[in-house]
Amino acid sequence: MFLPIGDAPNPQGFRPWVNWTLIGLNVLVFVLVTLPLGQTGIDPSDPAVLEYAKELVRRLPQHTLPEILAQVSAYDLYVVAHGFKPGAPELADLFYSLFLHGGFMHLAGNMLFLWIYGDNVEHRMGRLLYLVTYLLSGVAATVAFAAFNLDSMTPLVGASGAISGVLGLYFLMFPRNQVKVFVAFFPFLMNTIFVPARLVLGFYLVVDNLLPVLFGSQSSVAFGAHIGGFVFGLGGAWVFEKVSMWSPRRAPKKTVVTRPVALRVATPIGDAIRAGDRSTALQLAFEVPLTELYGLPSEQQLRLAEWLAQAQQPQLAIELLRRLLGDRSARVDQARVYLTLGLVRMQQGQVTSAYQHLLSVLDFNPDPETEDQARAALAAIRPGLNRPS
Repeated sequence: MFLPIGDAPNPQGFRPWVNWTLIGLNVLVFVLVTLPLGQTGIDPSDPAVLEYAKELVRRLPQHTLPEILAQVSAYDLYVVAHGFKPGAPELADLFYSLFLHGGFMHLAGNMLFLWIYGDNVEHRMGRLLYLVTYLLSGVAATVAFAAFNLDSMTPLVGASGAISGVLGLYFLMFPRNQVKVFVAFFPFLMNTIFVPARLVLGFYLVVDNLLPVLFGSQSSVAFGAHIGGFVFGLGGAWVFEKVSMWSPRRAPKKTVVTRPVALRVATPIGDAIRAGDRSTALQLAFEVPLTELYGLPSEQQLRLAEWLAQAQQPQLAIELLRRLLGDRSARVDQARVYLTLGLVRMQQGQVTSAYQHLLSVLDFNPDPETEDQARAALAAIRPGLNRPS
């Protein structure tokens, strides 16, 4: 048995209120709706029972119908009424179905995954955007399932599609995180190990969902919804990263010049950086247009970003560093860029983002000083998880 039970690193001092609220709502619906209705019998004269029986007749051998009906509860009828049915789609059911579950294990598995992965995603995206993306992932997953089952009247319920969207977001946003997995081959082996997050999530996507679809598995699990949600999450993460990378975090204080700044022979801020005049360079950084900063040679932008980070001015430092990473023509020490970006994120308390950047330092053959700084920072974030020498 392989069971994910946690991940690392996690944001420090951050309370994922939206994620906790989503978990609480799912549990509350289960306690207040699923459990009591699941223990309530049905009224044979209820017209809904007849409709339910008609649907069962289409899918089950007729001689089993009496036995099946004897086990039907009021919750089964509630699911038929409020679960999403591709053959009779209702807008409200798209959202009702996200908070209904088929049983305790269905709920427990979904909430475990949401608890493990949701806090990091909420921290990165912000509370409101995370909530919207979660709900849209659930809708996208349901629509993906319906697209291949247009005439089906079997209700789809569960948060799995929305949570698959969260997994897709996590896959792209935190490629270097580690997932804590409980491994049990009783009585021979019981242990916990750390596994790269992308291996765990890739296993979930391919082995748990894609392969059953390809081999035509007959199961009550909506594999198509899981795949649809995951793909939507991947797309959402890609868009989020692109927008956040290129959206300015500071409005220019002067009119933007019309001719390219890069064509200038010299600028005051460039002169200050070349002269090693940190005080003047930092002062000018907040007075000149952003275009003048972007027009500086790549090495000067990196030096300015390092000074800004040391002066506790993270926002402009991040702006310069992320644009350096996005500029394929920039000739700059990538290891230093990732190191500075990681240290800035640590200053902001965003250790999950810092962890990704600091591990990237080791991919670019850094000089000994840069490597030592990166390893020291990694050890401070999560002892034992940084890559060995």
